[in-house]
Amino acid sequence: MSSKYHNPLDRFICSADKALRVISGVASASRPTPAVHVDDAHLTDEERKHSAGLIRVDHVGEVMAQALYNSQARFAKSEALREQFEKASREEEDHLAWTAQRLKELNSQTSVLAPLFYAGAYALGTVAAKMGDPHSLGFVVETERQVEKHLESHMQRLPAGDAKSRAIVDQMRIDEIAHGKAAQDAGAAETPLPVKLAMTAMSKLMTGTTYYI
Repeated sequence: MSSKYHNPLDRFICSADKALRVISGVASASRPTPAVHVDDAHLTDEERKHSAGLIRVDHVGEVMAQALYNSQARFAKSEALREQFEKASREEEDHLAWTAQRLKELNSQTSVLAPLFYAGAYALGTVAAKMGDPHSLGFVVETERQVEKHLESHMQRLPAGDAKSRAIVDQMRIDEIAHGKAAQDAGAAETPLPVKLAMTAMSKLMTGTTYYI
């Protein structure tokens, strides 16, 4: 989605187009995967299945990130903030492509529930954006805080020999920290408790289901 679209109808069409591309798995990375020079060590069937489950969760998390930035960019009050969200969205698309590629390498697939979580995240992002730009930025800060914690747990839970997945997850964690800091520096407001609770509930539901399907 480009900030050159000022007309609400154009923004809607562009937003819908991006949603279809994300849900259908059409994602292109602007950076090579961090695991490009990492050898794929032998994993047992159980380890491979476990890695795939964790990476599938991470992939859906990136689907949700696209929904959040898509909705927040669409309803941002200022052009500068809209451009910031669009830039973050493009960087997050790398994560989407990296995790999808890793799932293929692990002989697994993305979650069939991705469209449902995209819709839920889009709704939350819209609510945050409608509350005004400072609250929308605060939503990003809280989102990235939760995602950082989530990725750190995956670093601990991934099989010790799965260096390729570890390289991807670690770079994702670094990027998420940077996005959260950028939102904080731009004037983020504190996220209301009900919104935090809704975010946490959706996160728990997502991680508890997409690991398996």
